[in-house]
Amino acid sequence: MKKFFEEFKTFISQGNVLDMAVGVIIGGAFKGIVDSLVNDILSPLIGIAGGANLSNLSVNIGGATLTYGNFISSVINFVLMALIIFLIVKTVNGARKKLTPKKPEEAPKTKMCPYCRSEIDINATRCPHCTSELDK
Repeated sequence: MKKFFEEFKTFISQGNVLDMAVGVIIGGAFKGIVDSLVNDILSPLIGIAGGANLSNLSVNIGGATLTYGNFISSVINFVLMALIIFLIVKTVNGARKKLTPKKPEEAPKTKMCPYCRSEIDINATRCPHCTSELDK
């Protein structure tokens, strides 16, 4: 049982688990902003264009009330969240690509023998495979 808790402690203290936890917390807070945007701004605007507020859209079927307006709001929430997350990831990846220093290209360490097409040391004057003399 002690080994189990040691493994759990190692797992929970890894950086990627902590990063994920922070992401979930920030995502939850961000979801509140997107929910408010959809419910308080977009839904009423769509309602003005469509003649009704999305949250009021419902239908009665066999005594059950289906509030499909709330479902439409949830779909809009999802699409907006996906779009914003996509834009954030795209921006971060672009910035990371620009900020990551490029490694200088290394000089080649080998060359091809023009006679036998074997790979040989760049400084070789004779091919070890076919024994041909090479130009420097």
